[in-house]
This record gives sequence, structure tokens and C-alpha cells, in this order.
Amino acid sequence: MPPTLASLVHHSALKLAVRAGADRLDVPVRWAHASELADPVPYMEGGELLLITALKLDAEDPAAMRRYVKRLAGAGVVGLGFAVGVHYDDIPDALVDAAREEGLPLLEVPRRTPFLAISKAVSAAIAADQYRAVTAGFAAQRELTRQALTEGPEGLLAALAAQVDGWAALYDASGAVVAAAPDWAGRRAARFTPDVTRLRERPAPASSVVAGPEHEDRVELHSLGTGRRPRAALAVGTAAAPGTAERYAVHSAIALLTLTTERSRPLHAAEQRIGAAVLHMLLAGEPDHARAVAGDLYGGLLDAPFRIIVAAGGEANGDALGGLSEVAESAAARAGEAVLVVPEGERLVVLAADGGAAVAACCDHAAGWEAARKADDGELVVGLSAPAGPIAASAAYKQAEQALSVARRRGRALVEHEHMAAGSVLPLLADDAVRAFADGLLRALHDHDATGRGDLVASLRAWLSRHGQWDAAAADLGVHRHTLRYRMRRVEEILGRSLDDPDTRMELWLALKTTSPD
Repeated sequence: MPPTLASLVHHSALKLAVRAGADRLDVPVRWAHASELADPVPYMEGGELLLITALKLDAEDPAAMRRYVKRLAGAGVVGLGFAVGVHYDDIPDALVDAAREEGLPLLEVPRRTPFLAISKAVSAAIAADQYRAVTAGFAAQRELTRQALTEGPEGLLAALAAQVDGWAALYDASGAVVAAAPDWAGRRAARFTPDVTRLRERPAPASSVVAGPEHEDRVELHSLGTGRRPRAALAVGTAAAPGTAERYAVHSAIALLTLTTERSRPLHAAEQRIGAAVLHMLLAGEPDHARAVAGDLYGGLLDAPFRIIVAAGGEANGDALGGLSEVAESAAARAGEAVLVVPEGERLVVLAADGGAAVAACCDHAAGWEAARKADDGELVVGLSAPAGPIAASAAYKQAEQALSVARRRGRALVEHEHMAAGSVLPLLADDAVRAFADGLLRALHDHDATGRGDLVASLRAWLSRHGQWDAAAADLGVHRHTLRYRMRRVEEILGRSLDDPDTRMELWLALKTTSPD
């Protein structure tokens, strides 16, 4: 620990005596400084032991001494050393009383003790404290390295928590807690996920300090990784700001975790290349070869129903696919699932277990992106296939592509192929080209009705809805069936098409539903 006034008083060679403030001697001393200025405050930084002989002070004036001592205390001076036998044989009562009133420790320095000896003692104590801190820091670094090599991140976090007398937690790319020490720290660390998410928006390396709930601790957050997108984050919670030794331990942990993260990038790239080969074999109808290449890496994934996700991101949102990839991989890692993630140019393909955490996380991420897009005009489009097995992988891939196309047409962030099959075909046709076709096909009928010479559009809709049954359609319209027959002949004359043609009926019905989908 750094030197204190008490340690200086107990220093046998200095022979210092306490004349005031005996109850405040445990204050750390940052430096010892001699000054005979009447007002040395402008040159103080706080934490100093000020040494004086009162050469330029009227030390017997009570008012002057009260002002002097009050200024020193306000500047953060932790103690005052007065040399006796130089200008005063004893410390004047005015100064002693002022120090007692202000609670400022006042030390009597005997004539045989030079100020230089006090400065050397403070300097030596500070140097010794720093040496102990550095030594302890190196020891902590060795222990953290040993734990990282033998026990992995969990062991490293446990050693770090012990070093700082607090807790430590590791977050993955999505901000979820993947490891914490001690065991109880996991729940506390989860409270800082929003802060970790904000930290990840800043280029690495980045750090911040936040206060725990109800100020229960001080939490430092550090991003991990050297890329533009941090791959993980470290949280360290302590009761107070870490000292020098603790700071060494934290920095060592950051370096070791960053090294682990960066070393995993080549491995991750290799896994993606294997994943791409496995996917291409599945799509080529070679599931046995795909299993052989996947081995234990993806083998379990290919033995159960899976879903295929095809995602695309906008040009202005290059991080969209990277974020989805991180979400899928993080969710799979937490759930102990295998997941296959393959970048394909401006698209991303994910093959994940049906009903698993990775598929659910991707769907939730897309839903969140769609909600946020309204504010920042971002773009992430996701198509999700129905459950499939290795033999039907090619069909599942086409389903995901079809769902992706529909999502683009509808302005949605996510469309599931199963929902497409269960719903109506009409929403699939709701784009500008189809609406333009419908408007052009029916324009002549609308123009006719606008003249007040009949209601051909409504009559056509009623007749088609009744499958050409004259009496039922006429009853719906409240007209005679001969009137309806006349109107349908007029429709044929105006359009130049026969209503007996099933293609004509289909096109007219879709045009009516597209322009008025009630």
C-alpha cells in the first residue's frame, strides 16, 4: 500500500511528532513538497505532505493561520510538516489551533531531520509500493495465463475475480453472458447486457465504466477483439476503483481473451469453408458425402430435421448479415447445438436444427430488425424453409429462396415458407406490376360505370363470385337475371374477351381482388 502519514510518523529515522489531526494519519501521501510561499495552493495537486519553516508566514497570527490552513485543506493537502528550531523554536499555538479546527494533521519536524530525508522516505515508500504492485501484477499475469491454458476462459475469469476481489464475466457477440465467476455473478452480469450492446457499437478496443444497481459495485466493460466488430466483451465488478496490481490483472485478462478470440478467427474461417463444402454437397443431392466431410463438426446436425435460412442485407447495412451470423452462432453455442453458417456473397445461408435455439434467435433478430428499420431505414430480409432432411436439402433451399423473394415483395424482414403455403396467393401478387395490370384490365369497365350507364364492375364481381350462376348473382345484386345477362354481354363487348374462357375469368377475378381485396 502507498505511504501514509502514520507510516512516516512511525519511521524511526524521521522522529516526527503529531501536534494535531492524530485521527487522520491513515491518509495516503502522494508526495512530500517543501514550500515557503505564503500561498502554495496554486502549485498543489492534492495528496501532498507540505513541509514549511514559516519563513514568510506570520505563524503567530490566529486569523492568518486559519485562512492559511483552510486554503491548504481545501486544496487537498493531507498534512503539514513544521520544522522547529529554524524560525520558530516551537510550533506557534495559532497554527496548532487552526490545524485542530480544520482537522488537518500537523507534524513537528525536529531540526536534525532535513526535509530531504522526509521526501526520500516518501519517494522510497512509493517506489516500493509500485514495485510490489508490478510484482503482484506479473504474478497475476502468470496465474491468469496458466488458468487460460489449462481451464479456458472459465478458469481465467475465476482467477481474475480473485485478483480484483470482485467478479468477472465474459459476454459473446450478442451480449449474452457465456461465463462468470464466482457462480453468483452470472445473474448480476446479465443486468449489463444493454451496456455491452452499446459498447459493441463503438470500434474496438473500447471500454466504459458503469455503476451497478443501487451503486452496489463499480463495473468496467471492455470490448474484446481487433476487428471493426468486437467479438466479445469482459465485465469486471469491484467495490472500488482497482489499484495498480488489480489493473495489471485486468489488462492481462483483456490481452489473453483477445488473443483467444483472434486465434479463433482462422479456425472460424476454416469451419466456414468446410460448411460451404457440406452445403454444396447437400444441395447437389450427395448427403452421404456431406456427412463424410462434416464428420463430428456438423454430423449431428445432418441426422435430424433442419431448416435452411437464406438472408440478404442492404448495401448500406453491411453489418446486417454479420449480426445475424453472430446471433445464430452465439445461440447455438449456448444451447450446445451445431449450426452451419455459410456466407454467399451478399447473402448468408444458415442450416440449423428445427425447433432449436439458433432458428428461434434468427427469427427474433429479424423481427427486432424489422421494428428498428422503421426508424433507421435499415434492411435485412430473411427467408425460412420448412423442416427438411438431408435428402430434401435442395428443396428446402429453394423454399428459403422463395420465402426471401416474398419477404422482399411484401417489405417484410422475415417470411416462413410454411406460412406462404397456408395463406392466400393474393398477397404474393400485391406488387406494382400486378396492380398496374389489374388497373389496365378493368379501366374500361370503370370508365363505363363512371358515366352512370350501369354498374358493370360490381355485376362482374357478383357473377364471378357465384361461379356464373345467374339467379344467385342477380339476387345478390337485387336485379333481374336478364339485366345481369345484358351487363355481362356489355362486359364482353367492352373488353373484347369471352367470359366463357376460364383464363379470362381467372384474370378478371384476380384483377378485382387485387384492386379491391375485400
